[in-house]
Amino acid sequence: MANRYLVVGGAGFIGSHLVAGLIARGDEVVVFDNLQTGHRAAIDARAHFHHGDLADPMALHAVFTGRRFDGVFHLADLSLVGESMQSPMRYLTINPSNAGRLIDACLRHGVQRLVYSSTANLFGTADTSPIGEDAPIAPASAYGESKFAVERMLLWAERVHQLHSACLRFFNAAGCDPGGRLGEAHFPETHLIPLAIDAALGRRPPLAVFGTDYSTPDGTCLRDYVHVTDLVAAHVLAMQRIAIGSVRYNIGMGRGHSVREVIDAVSRIAGRRVPVIAADRRPGDPPILIASADRIIHEMGWNPAYSTLDDIIETALIWRRNHPDGYANTAMQQRQTA
Repeated sequence: MANRYLVVGGAGFIGSHLVAGLIARGDEVVVFDNLQTGHRAAIDARAHFHHGDLADPMALHAVFTGRRFDGVFHLADLSLVGESMQSPMRYLTINPSNAGRLIDACLRHGVQRLVYSSTANLFGTADTSPIGEDAPIAPASAYGESKFAVERMLLWAERVHQLHSACLRFFNAAGCDPGGRLGEAHFPETHLIPLAIDAALGRRPPLAVFGTDYSTPDGTCLRDYVHVTDLVAAHVLAMQRIAIGSVRYNIGMGRGHSVREVIDAVSRIAGRRVPVIAADRRPGDPPILIASADRIIHEMGWNPAYSTLDDIIETALIWRRNHPDGYANTAMQQRQTA
């Protein structure tokens, strides 16, 4: 029997891939998004779309009224580490308060399962690598702190109200839908792989490398990249798992790639050199973030299909070559055929 899910933030990069994945499984999907950073054209046409903001309790009430949801996915937080260090109170206020309203709506309308897209930034500069779920929480930024505040809310929502949740602490989501339908289009773009691809294609100035003097083999930060399609699979598995209780899962590949390694891989795969310039470190950037995903692998059989950096870059490169303006052309085509 098909399930009905609410995807909050379903017009965003990860959210739109999740919506498409759920619909491909035969589930019914309702998307709630304010479109501040997401794209209407990225939402699968078979999903029910509600334009609304988590800051508006009436809009939330409207999307829940008259529907029974088998679960809710929350992917709608503010999510820029650098911005959070410039405006910490904005992040520390908006992310927890919006999540609180969503959790309250779930409780009021009898929803018993919520999957939350959290972050590896919770762990800051961890003492161990790869990082397991039981590593000390020490957020490296106001963004990470705001995510931890939401995780604590969910802990109490289970203790008091039996709302089961999964907090997915994923590391660096990257890549694009292998079918070429969906991709990564942030404005402004802050993620390394699309920035490197666009620099190689001559669509933007040389890539800024923020910090070349870290205590890593080549002086640049090491990050664990996970393909967005595999991240979607982890969300689906987590929703199934919390039928019997809450969980916290780290989602990553268990190995890191430096900024220089990513640049070299993009240059090789694109067949064009990525021009770069050295820049100062950014506040809130830990030198190394590598996940241990053993828990979700052993408990749920999560098995990433796109396991190499080349897999990730190849899918991202195809989409960005075919969509130089992101979703702008897709939106125009939809209007012309409507």
